[in-house]
Amino acid sequence: MVQELSQEMLIDFDNVSLADYYEYDSADIFEKTRRYRFFMDECRKRQYHFWGRILETPSASHVIIRDPYDGTGREMIMMASNNYLGLTTHPKVMEAGIKAIKEYGAGAGSVPLLGGTHRVHRELEEKLARMKSCESAVLFSSGYVTNVGCIAALLRAGDVAFNDLLNHASIIDGCKLSGAKLDYFRHNDMRSLTRVLKLTENRYKGKLVVVDGVYSMDGDICNLPEILDIAHLHGACVMIDEAHATGVIGDHGRGTPEYFHLEGKTDIVAGTLSKALGGVGGFVASKKEVVEYLRYYARGNMFSTALPPATAASVSAAIDVIENEPEIRQKLWRNIRYMTTHLRSLGFNLGGAQTAIIPVIIGDQPKLREMSREIHKAGVFVNYVYYPAVPKRLSRIRLSLMATHTEDDLDKTLEVLEQVGRKYGVID
Repeated sequence: MVQELSQEMLIDFDNVSLADYYEYDSADIFEKTRRYRFFMDECRKRQYHFWGRILETPSASHVIIRDPYDGTGREMIMMASNNYLGLTTHPKVMEAGIKAIKEYGAGAGSVPLLGGTHRVHRELEEKLARMKSCESAVLFSSGYVTNVGCIAALLRAGDVAFNDLLNHASIIDGCKLSGAKLDYFRHNDMRSLTRVLKLTENRYKGKLVVVDGVYSMDGDICNLPEILDIAHLHGACVMIDEAHATGVIGDHGRGTPEYFHLEGKTDIVAGTLSKALGGVGGFVASKKEVVEYLRYYARGNMFSTALPPATAASVSAAIDVIENEPEIRQKLWRNIRYMTTHLRSLGFNLGGAQTAIIPVIIGDQPKLREMSREIHKAGVFVNYVYYPAVPKRLSRIRLSLMATHTEDDLDKTLEVLEQVGRKYGVID
């Protein structure tokens, strides 16, 4: 019997998390909602609650938010956006969306398989296929739906999916929904991948190894060359989620396969349109027969209304910008090098960060909660990641850099993090 909500849990509040309140022994399906409210109310009382801050301006390098505690509007340096190249406000991207909404209206009107496919959808699919060096591509309504829909359509009971331990939740959910056996290997550990593949030799029908190109909490890059070699040697296909890689890594911003000069070698390339591409939605790129199969058997595609044509047009323009204005990506990488170099010189633990996602590992949840309040008050908008999203010993501040950040933005953020880090003994 799990402990009921009580004052004792409040006394030990610093050592519990929302996950601890979720577990319960009750026939009341709403008991979890009361526990959620209990935890969140306590976070708000102590001014630890910085989830869902409301933006009143575009997601750019600086934003105006409605402060959750005093209700005032305030400007903050945005260090928590996935808008890595700043394309959500790029004039060409916005202009394409405005033109499309005038031409096609606000929505697609139907699912893609019936009456919801417009010319701009097909044009975007063709661009994505070329970008990912694949024969064809199909759109989905979100990155989450992309992974769930693709994996659940391709795997069946009797198959097996091998997941990196740090894969995105949408990948895990797709594997569970498929009915296939779900197995794991240690993060980016090729010996572990080899071991789990060997252990399941001749025990399953289809085999799929699934990885992220860039890992969303750690900012490191998967070891794609060895993953492909090991998986194919053992008769497994490989699927890579390019959510945080597209537009960021590779000589032309085309993602992980390009980064390793392995274009066209990965069996399934999936991703979102909502990070560096600046819109919303997702895609799967692969061989023509795989893509055509997914149009009919991926329930997330078949039963979801198609992307608004304006979104498809904006993302299509974003791909053009990535191809024709490489200086934007080059500026992002200058910011990445500047920030990681200075944070490490201050003594912060960044783990294996390699990209625009920079984890500043604190490893102490009570300290992180206190730091979150002070960083917010200092005018820097960052994300705070606690257990169970990461292990308690790896609780962290998560920074996301943009090409549109100025050196002054970076220096101000470094100054705030240094002051707070020294105050709470995270750095000397």
